[in-house]
Amino acid sequence: VALGLYFPRKEYLENVYIDEPAGMPLLRIHALKDSHEEVAHFHLCQNLIISRGRHENNWFQIKEKTGLLYLSKSLDREDFNMLSVGNWKPLPKVMLYVHPFQDKECDSTTRTTVFLSLVNATAPACSSLTARQLCFTEMDLSFHIKENKPPGTFHQLQLPSVHHLCQNLSISYKLLAAEGVPFRYNENSTAVRVTQRLDREERERYELIAKCTVREGFREMQVEVPFLVNVLDEDDSPPFLPNGTDTADAVVEFNRKEGTVLSTLTVYDADTTPIYPLESSRKKYTGTIITDDPWISETFRVEHIFDEIHFSPNGSQVRGTRHEY
Repeated sequence: VALGLYFPRKEYLENVYIDEPAGMPLLRIHALKDSHEEVAHFHLCQNLIISRGRHENNWFQIKEKTGLLYLSKSLDREDFNMLSVGNWKPLPKVMLYVHPFQDKECDSTTRTTVFLSLVNATAPACSSLTARQLCFTEMDLSFHIKENKPPGTFHQLQLPSVHHLCQNLSISYKLLAAEGVPFRYNENSTAVRVTQRLDREERERYELIAKCTVREGFREMQVEVPFLVNVLDEDDSPPFLPNGTDTADAVVEFNRKEGTVLSTLTVYDADTTPIYPLESSRKKYTGTIITDDPWISETFRVEHIFDEIHFSPNGSQVRGTRHEY
């Protein structure tokens, strides 16, 4: 069942400074497709979420086709004081919700959250920023991509705000990865793209490195950070029996005590991991004795235990579940 466009990140984080000009780009948001024919149309949900509740959004807009969030009105000191009243944190935050559909309601299942930290100061000079601040935000570069979905762009390494303010600096990126990983980096746009449908049962996690080089005249600085992609499961593979063994013999001798284990049957599921509460996992595969004999029903019972195990397809560890009956 196609659930529609989705966000590879549930949260985004950016700083907003006093008196930054209208039109200032803040960050770029991406959505991935559930099916080929879908097209993202980015929209902001109606209000800002502030410490006192909700407030009309007079300062932020998003470009419908590109997902670029920008300032539509400069945030002056009066605006700052109004939005931060009742918020005693060093960096008061406001929240925005973004959704990728043109006609659907803005609900929690289809939106991502943008946290904007309001800084009671003007933007720092580019020369005062470290290479880490010029290259990456405070957020980890961690993404979640659904298996079996079409390829697409899910991140842009270049920070729109830094690119807008620090045009005298040369900032370039590389994505360091082992050969054969299904991701491609475009040096011109700094976009990172998943190039094929992923399969969580083959590989659950990809660990890459984003490398950034900052040049100013003869001065050069470099910084590297982890770039992680987790593959989200679609529950598309059936459980299986080890070695095709679907029968277990039980020998019942006299004077067996109650609770004696007579036989076991094991079922593996590479598609799911034990989830909590435990009763949810227990109900997924139930063990039932099928018989018309009331004596058998009264005398024997099936107990179900399960735990997490690791499979190793293609040399990479994938979590799964072992069910024992």
